[in-house]
Amino acid sequence: MDVINTLIYQTKVAPLLNFLAHLYLSGHNDSLKIGNFIGDFMKGNQIFDFPEDIQRGILHHRKIDDFTDTHPIVLQSKKRLRLKYRHYAPVIVDMFYDHFLARRWNDYSDVPLKDFTTNFYQIAQKKSHYLPEKALFVLSHMSKTDWLYNYQFVEGIDKALTGMAKRTKFESKMEHATHDLQVNYEFFENEFVEFFDDIREQLGH
Repeated sequence: MDVINTLIYQTKVAPLLNFLAHLYLSGHNDSLKIGNFIGDFMKGNQIFDFPEDIQRGILHHRKIDDFTDTHPIVLQSKKRLRLKYRHYAPVIVDMFYDHFLARRWNDYSDVPLKDFTTNFYQIAQKKSHYLPEKALFVLSHMSKTDWLYNYQFVEGIDKALTGMAKRTKFESKMEHATHDLQVNYEFFENEFVEFFDDIREQLGH
């Protein structure tokens, strides 16, 4: 996770943490997964540099983000953290929600999480010529330690958030976020489940 912390510091891009949900919501379409994976690395008209099927994945990524950012349940989760963590609350909620998706994976998929993550790394390697440099950088380190699989462990989230806290320009207090997760675990989990049911229905998943 130290690598993604460095990337966040270098690129000033924080919401790089909800990869698992984006990939899951891509269904079984490999090109859609690639587009969804690189969605956070794309700006403006860069989308037109890619084949149409990957463009659809990038647009799908943006659709997911738009739905998520305005969803009342997600806003409720952020509100619980906003006073303490201010504008870092959305980053933390992204992390928490991917944690619950990984923890509850068998509720949403017949494919074991380990098989799903391994399959994605193989797809991404085959289509690596479509990945921007920063996405390749993330993929390389993501696959080495299987970040997607390890999202399910609170210890891994704690390490990542603590690392990010050290690299933020201003005091973020993100090193304390897993304490809030554990104290309010049931609230966050219930909010995730309600939200995830809604987005799956919205996307026809």
